[in-house]
Amino acid sequence: MKPILTAVVILATATAALPAVAQNAGQIARVRGGASCAGCNLFQGDLSGLQARGLNLNGARLRQANLSLAVMNRTRFSNADLRDVDAYGGVFSGSSFAGANLTNASFVGAYLDGANFSGATLSGTNFAGASLERATGLSQSRLNQACGDEATQLPAGLTIPHC
Repeated sequence: MKPILTAVVILATATAALPAVAQNAGQIARVRGGASCAGCNLFQGDLSGLQARGLNLNGARLRQANLSLAVMNRTRFSNADLRDVDAYGGVFSGSSFAGANLTNASFVGAYLDGANFSGATLSGTNFAGASLERATGLSQSRLNQACGDEATQLPAGLTIPHC
């Protein structure tokens, strides 16, 4: 192989092995400051303890973000990527998770009354101890993919497998 071609092949191989940009620190800081950020890259962002109301995070990438103890009432998470999110003890009253991917998310002890889950992916989502009593858009088939415990509060007529 010619030296220039060898260098190009090595460079292309090394570049392909690099991880994609994981997060956008500026966008995370904006949200921590209480700003909406639809479609933002908040991957692995630390939003724990955030107190904000009515944010627009539609379509945002929040995968593996920390939303523990956050109070984010009426926040729009529609079509957002919330896979592997830790939202322990969070308060999301009236928030919309319509069409969001909540695969393997943890909402242990979260308050989700009035939240909308229409079309949300709940595979592996942990709702142990969560309050979902007045949540909308839940179906038995989607809840069968999630888990909870005896303290999980659900709308009348719905059940959830134990974790």
